Amino acid sequence: MSLQFFNTLARAVQVFTPLFPDRRDAQGRPAVALYCCGPTVYDFGHIGNFRTFVFSDLVRRHLEFRGFGVNHVMNITDVEDKIIRRVREQNTTLLDFTGRYTEAFFADLDLLNCQRPHHAPRATDFIPQIIALIQQLEQRGIAYRAADGSVYFSIDTYRKCGCKYGQLVNLNLEDQRPTERVASDEYEKDNLADFALWKARVPDDGAVFWPSPWGEGRPGWHIECSAMSMALLGPSFDLHLGGEDLAFPHHEDEIAQSEGAGLQAPGQPFVKYWLHGAHLLVEGKKMAKSLGNFFTVRDLLAKGFSGREIRTLLLSAHYRATFNFTVEGLEGAREQLARIDECLGKLRELAATAPAVVAAPAPDDRSAAFVRIFAEALDNDLNVSEGWAAIFEWIRETNRALATRELSPTQAQAALAAWTLVDRVFGLGNPPATEAPAAIVALAQERVAAKKAKDFARADALRNEVKAAGWIIEDTAAGPKLKPLAAAK
Repeated sequence: MSLQFFNTLARAVQVFTPLFPDRRDAQGRPAVALYCCGPTVYDFGHIGNFRTFVFSDLVRRHLEFRGFGVNHVMNITDVEDKIIRRVREQNTTLLDFTGRYTEAFFADLDLLNCQRPHHAPRATDFIPQIIALIQQLEQRGIAYRAADGSVYFSIDTYRKCGCKYGQLVNLNLEDQRPTERVASDEYEKDNLADFALWKARVPDDGAVFWPSPWGEGRPGWHIECSAMSMALLGPSFDLHLGGEDLAFPHHEDEIAQSEGAGLQAPGQPFVKYWLHGAHLLVEGKKMAKSLGNFFTVRDLLAKGFSGREIRTLLLSAHYRATFNFTVEGLEGAREQLARIDECLGKLRELAATAPAVVAAPAPDDRSAAFVRIFAEALDNDLNVSEGWAAIFEWIRETNRALATRELSPTQAQAALAAWTLVDRVFGLGNPPATEAPAAIVALAQERVAAKKAKDFARADALRNEVKAAGWIIEDTAAGPKLKPLAAAK
């Protein structure tokens, strides 16, 4: 099966082919340019935000698994309405305020084992490029200056140039008033209006402003992504990702600004494939602080869950399906990971008894079939449900083969090599190494001695003492093994 994605622009699942098929990266791989709308750094990212970023990470990982060289850009929005309001309320500087939340965002991204983007441009570092893009639109007559010194994008002029406004969403253009303006960075769906490219300085902006040909001010939100993406990836590129709430107005306005500037080669779009992730519900409801179901990553860590468990749950549903995020789901993710980790642990123990090899063995027929089935599931518009089904069928069959001693040490190595390939896509990683305290190790060793002396009552008592302390003793062919009780559940 060919790699396929649902392209919002076409409103259909399409086979993925790079926009520039002859381009290669430094390693000789087909080059793919990917842009994902990143965080607006006015607060800690919530779990709905990170559903989008885990989805973006999955897209990148699967593209790389399939042999593409991905150039991944994720912007940092560090100037817009909400940020300026918070800076004013907290009597701080823009850099100090946004720096704190930018650092927190990347720490959370690392906890979820998301690969960091190759480029993470901040909007405030691209003011010259933003101004140049607005000037290009002004020269083409698509941007105009208002009486207060702000600059707006003219939807009416853009349409009269033969361009379509409403490529990603269906808009009732004839019932709208094209001359209406909005100064806000965000506005309601289906509201066709001229939007701000440059906002003239007002007293509430405080020290957040830059000089420009139109006077002191700052950029509008939408123009930032157009300027940054084209500066780093070129006027036309392969993939643009984000949450479905960004399709309009943000992404629609990006298309209008970028294509309105006329920087693309004839016949080339601004972006070939637009991918959008669906909303996330929490406990069956829209996330809201007033409902008590608003969670940041650090909120969930405080409840005792790990980044691995959060990532696993976020990968459990298709990216285009509205997903209900629950605490019970996190507990289920913990159990899933325990099953995987237990099987992999047994494979590692068996593989360790094989003769040393210079390179990792290639997957055998059984393992190769597992990798193929998993990869084909992800090729089908990232069908994670089928991907998980392939994983747990492989776990079931591997556990059976281990129990009946059908696997050789070399086959165990091949199975581990297959898992490594699969985990390149899902990015679950390994559980954190946990060492038992010395006192628990001593009790386990005392139990070994008791068993050798055939003092089974004492051995059982020691096992129970270890369990009461939060550990279990697992008897294996290589000897007793200590595991945290929580990991064994």
